Amino acid sequence: MAASKANKRSRAAKPLKELTAVELEMMNVIWRIGPCSVAQVQDSLRPQRELAYTSVSTVVRILEQKGYVTSEKQGRGHLYHAAVSKQSYQASSLTRIVHHVFDGAPSLLVQRLLDSEALAPDELAQIEQLLREKAKG
Repeated sequence: MAASKANKRSRAAKPLKELTAVELEMMNVIWRIGPCSVAQVQDSLRPQRELAYTSVSTVVRILEQKGYVTSEKQGRGHLYHAAVSKQSYQASSLTRIVHHVFDGAPSLLVQRLLDSEALAPDELAQIEQLLREKAKG
């Protein structure tokens, strides 16, 4: 175990930068399948997305530089682990959107969601239930 920790590489903790669309696509793969190699990320993107190994490797290394993943040496390659949970990224993204797009008013975000999305009755019921639970404390 100590050898494993000694081989882990990551950047010092600092505020996380927003992900680009391609970076988010790669993070969604890493969140979904867990610790993985570049080849596994590449395979998970197929057949919808045909990217060269070197392209995937470059993006994953950028994710590591940004602090979203850590790597562990495994054989001649690396195994990449999510350093930020999907829930944490979702929360920080929503906070950023509320502050920058909706002038700090979460109710405007909810209003736009309700106005612009075709919500199925069961989705609307689920939202209502979540709001009741939140109101209870």
